[in-house]
Amino acid sequence: MAQYREKTLYESFPALRYVLYAITALLLSVMHVVFVRLISVQGIAPDLLLVLTAWIALAEGQFIALYAGFICGLLFDVVSADVLGTNALAKTMAGFTAGFFFRHVEIPKSLGGMRLLLAVGVSSFIHNLAYFFFYVRPTEMSFTGFFLQYGIATTLYTVVAALFPMLIYRSTRLVR
Repeated sequence: MAQYREKTLYESFPALRYVLYAITALLLSVMHVVFVRLISVQGIAPDLLLVLTAWIALAEGQFIALYAGFICGLLFDVVSADVLGTNALAKTMAGFTAGFFFRHVEIPKSLGGMRLLLAVGVSSFIHNLAYFFFYVRPTEMSFTGFFLQYGIATTLYTVVAALFPMLIYRSTRLVR
């Protein structure tokens, strides 16, 4: 005989998670503009919206991650008064890249494990190269300096920032 299990809030209202993603993106973009410069090191700061985009990619799949990356990037372009479209393009590419790490049967394992960090690392690297290709003028710095500062250092800092949601998710899953 099948046991009766009460539906979770997400199962009762599936669109609710998209509303929560949107609220989280809005809060993270404001946090990024206001507070992230306080933790930046030599102008290098973690990209919190990229972590959210990778999270959505691992939780929802590549198709949804494309939209999430575009919306997060466009939102950040508007909030930060940056060149409109550069973040949208770069985060769309990052969402597409992170979507390759999606495994439907392993979503909890992916969000609470090394797959999240790997997805953030690879998608952040792609994002940073695409974004800073349009943002940095070639005469401002050498390719090696550009690659080390914006390709590697920013990617590593973003991966470190991704440790926090991963560990929080893992600890809440162990409590249940």
